[in-house]
Formats: sequence, C-alpha cells, structure tokens
Amino acid sequence: MSSRRNFIRTGSLTALAGITGMETAFGMMEKKSKPSKGLALRFLPFDLQLKHTFTLAGSSRSNTPAMLTRLEFDGIKGYGEASMPPYLGENTESATRFFSALNLGQFRDPFQMEKILDYVDQAMPGNCAAKAAIDIALHDLTGKLLGQPWYKIWGFDPSATPDTSFTIGIDTPEVVRQKVAEAAPFNILKVKLGRETDREMIETIRSVTSKPLSVDVNQGWKDKHQALDMIYWLQERGVVLVEQPMPKEAIDDMAWLTQHSPLPTIADEALQRLPDVGKVHGVYSGINIKLMKCTGMREAHQMLTLARSLGMKVMIGCMTETSCAVSAAAQLSPQTDWADLDGNLLISNDPCRGVQIVNGKITLNDQPGIGITFRRDPFA
Repeated sequence: MSSRRNFIRTGSLTALAGITGMETAFGMMEKKSKPSKGLALRFLPFDLQLKHTFTLAGSSRSNTPAMLTRLEFDGIKGYGEASMPPYLGENTESATRFFSALNLGQFRDPFQMEKILDYVDQAMPGNCAAKAAIDIALHDLTGKLLGQPWYKIWGFDPSATPDTSFTIGIDTPEVVRQKVAEAAPFNILKVKLGRETDREMIETIRSVTSKPLSVDVNQGWKDKHQALDMIYWLQERGVVLVEQPMPKEAIDDMAWLTQHSPLPTIADEALQRLPDVGKVHGVYSGINIKLMKCTGMREAHQMLTLARSLGMKVMIGCMTETSCAVSAAAQLSPQTDWADLDGNLLISNDPCRGVQIVNGKITLNDQPGIGITFRRDPFA
C-alpha cells in the first residue's frame, strides 16, 4: 500500500485534478503491513450552539443539529459533517438511518470516488446533508492519502480567495448594533431581511458602519415592483447584491426583477443541486452553492463549473456549521465571486480548527484534505 501511495503522490496529481472530493488533517499518517480493508464509517450526533438566536424572514433558532462522520482506510482518517437546520427536512434520526443503511466496506479503493459517491447518492432519496457528510469525509481522506489540500488538487490559486461576509440576523436595533461591533474584523456584512423591519435594519447598521453590505431576503418579498423599489433604495445605501429576494416559485416575477435590478440577484432557496443551475439561468444573476444542499464537494465543483460556463456569478455559502464543513467549502472559494463562510463563527462550540479569516479574507492552509484538525478527537 505504501508503494501505491508514493506513486499516487508523485505521478498522478494531474490525472486526479478533475476529481471532486478528498479529506482533512487529523494526526500523522499510519502505515500498516496488513492488506487493506474497505472503507470504515463512523458517525455521531453533534449539537451546534449558536452565539445569538438566529432569526430569518420566517423562523428563529438557537441551535442546529449536526452529525460528524469519519471514514477510515488503511489507518488514515477523513472527517465530514452534516449540518441540518430544520428547513432542510433532515435530523439526527434520518441521518442515522441513512448512515446505517450504507455498506461502504465494499469499497477497497477510496480513489474510486465517482463510484462511491454515486452509490451514496442512490442509496436513498433526499438526505443531502447526510450525503455531504460522506462526500466531505471521502475528500478529506483522499486528500490526506495524496498529501495535498483540495484547492491544490483542483488547481486553484489560494491567493484568489474572496473576503467572507459576516451574517447579521434580524433583531432589535440594540442587538443589531452589538452584532455589527462583533463583526469589526470583517470587510463585508450580510444582512438578513424579509420582514417589515427591513429599512430599520439597514438604517441601524448604517448608523454604525459604512462597510459594504449584501442582503439575504430568504424569499421574504412578495411583490416584484415593491422589491425593485427596495433594491434601488438598498443600492443607495451601499448594498452590493440581493440574495433570494422573492419566493422560489415566483419564477416569472423573479426573472423580471433580475432584468430590471441595478444589483445582482442570487439564487439560494431556488437552487439545490446540479440540475437546478440550468433552471435558474436567466432568472437570477448568480447562484449560492451550499455543500449541505448539493450533497458535498463533488457536486459543488460541478455546479461551479456549469455556472461559470453559463456566465453566471457564483457565491459559496454555508449553514451554521463547524470548521469541518466550512473548510471543505472554502476549498472552492478561489473560484467564486463572493463567499459567505461564517457558519463556524456563529457557533460557540466549534470542535475543530481549519480555514482562517485574516483581515476579513478567507485564508487557506496547506494541510492535506480539507485542512482541519480537531481540538479533541470526537470519535476517541
């Protein structure tokens, strides 16, 4: 096995550059003389505790259920994560059922990623976040076997990463000002809108900062003419883009709004997986790719490539997540126009370290896989 690894590291990086998936750094690589067994999966629940109650146009929550995963092959371990906010329709029980139904031990070559991830995707319908947890762990694992981070395997320039926005949820003016103060290290703020307090939210933020803003309406605006008036008002106050301004079902109204909008419109709830990219082309200016919705890094890379070929703008986003899933998404960030990768910064119990934000900019490390280390091995 060791001779095979050396061959892969030195001779096949170019051939594997188009593959979409591999793993993170969690300890020294172990060598075994025994014949390799198949992939071994372990998983456990993890509750993400939010620093502030997170309020959107239609809901609020103070925690997010998650599952951590580990794939082991020949003594090397790769880690993944499923973050499952309630609106995704997944939970700890559904993820446990999904993981328990998989037979990953049948796969004795982790580099057969297409075959493995096709099997995972077809095992059950839905379960996109749970599938992402396997995908991320497999990318982390294979990246470690190659001894390279995924942005290098894909051929991306780490210096080309964008700034990440920091999210300001809907709240009272006093709390909003507090959140803005806490976001001082960031160069762009993402503001949640979609309620009757939209103008108050923006004016409150503008009373304490002049930083560029993006807004996420979470389908909260219902009338296209009022939405257009609001977008012009927002443009005058330093807003640079509008995410999911109208209901995802309002396709004709949304296409009209994008045609007349002075700001780019970004699809979020209207977009989940690869086939949706073509559906939102011509309706929105760009897309927000999230690993938890599209089943992980492999499909996220495919969505990015397709959107670029269609001339669309691209944002890489996240849910409330640990540094595990955020670091996985960050591997794609050098190829995106915007990033909203602050999910790990919104929780108080992040179990690992990974991508860092330096002067507001996403900063990738050179650790193999997705580039994470755990403070304490959750599977020990």
